[in-house]
Amino acid sequence: MIFTLLAFAVALGLLITFHELGHYWVARWCNVKVLRFSVGFGRVLLRRTDRNGTEWALSAIPLGGYVKMQDEPEVGANAQEQSQAFNRKPVSRRFAIVAAGPVANLLLAALLYAGLSWVGTQEPAPIIGAPAAQTQAAQAGFQAGDRLLEVNGTPVESWGQARWALLDVLTSGGSAEIRVQGEHGGTATRTLQVAASNMGVDEADPLALAGLALAAPRARVGEVIESGAAEAAGFQPGDIIMGVDNQPVSDANAFVTAIQAHPGERVPVTVLRQGAQITLNVTPQAEQGPDGTTIGRIGVMLTADFPMVTVRYGLLGSITHGVERTFETAWYSLKMMGRMLTGEVSVKNISGPVTIADYAGQTARIGVAAYISFLALISVSIGILNLLPIPMLDGGHLMYYLLEMARGKPVPDAWLETGQRIGLGLLVALMSLAFFNDFTRLFS
Repeated sequence: MIFTLLAFAVALGLLITFHELGHYWVARWCNVKVLRFSVGFGRVLLRRTDRNGTEWALSAIPLGGYVKMQDEPEVGANAQEQSQAFNRKPVSRRFAIVAAGPVANLLLAALLYAGLSWVGTQEPAPIIGAPAAQTQAAQAGFQAGDRLLEVNGTPVESWGQARWALLDVLTSGGSAEIRVQGEHGGTATRTLQVAASNMGVDEADPLALAGLALAAPRARVGEVIESGAAEAAGFQPGDIIMGVDNQPVSDANAFVTAIQAHPGERVPVTVLRQGAQITLNVTPQAEQGPDGTTIGRIGVMLTADFPMVTVRYGLLGSITHGVERTFETAWYSLKMMGRMLTGEVSVKNISGPVTIADYAGQTARIGVAAYISFLALISVSIGILNLLPIPMLDGGHLMYYLLEMARGKPVPDAWLETGQRIGLGLLVALMSLAFFNDFTRLFS
């Protein structure tokens, strides 16, 4: 729990602080006086005032930050001081200052995605298992062992890239042209035709529903127990299990089940060692299982053997990929919001702080790359959410500034007051729904 809360606090604090830095940097560029930049909320723990008169503060609650600007000039201010007030700036500059926060989040996401692409990540190769009968993948002719090479003309190197390339068509419906390489060589192009998914949170993975799932990893010998039956038979760490008793086995569970079924019997086991198949004759030791039955054990520790690929781009390619991934994520988020409004996507997908905190903890436990990907995704979400034309959000202010540009004069105060009430109501409703979904998932 503490680890999850820490991962959540770091994520939210970093992303919101970067958002506020966007406002700060552009405000300073526009010569607006910034009174305070606070990292965190609540009681100020540490503070320092710079030569520009900005107080930099570290506050007690590390869940973001805020920028306080000089909205109106003080009484008796001279001309220069009056020009530093936010509300005295031209509407174009006020627009830029407000837009800078969400844009900063989108830029941060692009940098995070670019950094991951440049360093490189280890991901499963896009090799699928046998599609279930009657699924769209089975009807399209996909077979076990097919390696996905291209999706609609875009090359894919990893399972993650293949999932991302297929996500839009799987949720919105349509067709995808997928070029594959068969298990025994040779390539073919297959057309996957799917209907739109409602995307309810209780529904299965749309990719799996379509029949595309990663092939189960083969069993690899990780460790041979000393003085066991496997050591006597000549098993070695790194051996990949191919078959038992002249029958192929697909994964570790199948291998364990086959061995347990032959206590005290001599069984031939086919393994792949340094590219060559060899047969080892092993006699599983008879032992009592958890349910009291006699089962066979040979004394090996198994690991999963699955082809992995390193996805890495050059410097320029990483930057391009980071920008493209950010744009695609933002566009996909907007499409999902639109489909929620039309009822095509369940509002149960709206998540609040509890779910975000859970994901923060999970990704942090998986590793640095997973956590950085999570930060990039949430940064895009913060940027897009703040650009929505809802009063009280940055997007609401931008909407007012656009109206001011069109009218040639500021929006009437009555409009602003009405908009604030509407915006507050919408945000309260949205947060209530998010918390309801969070706690429903937590206790269901």
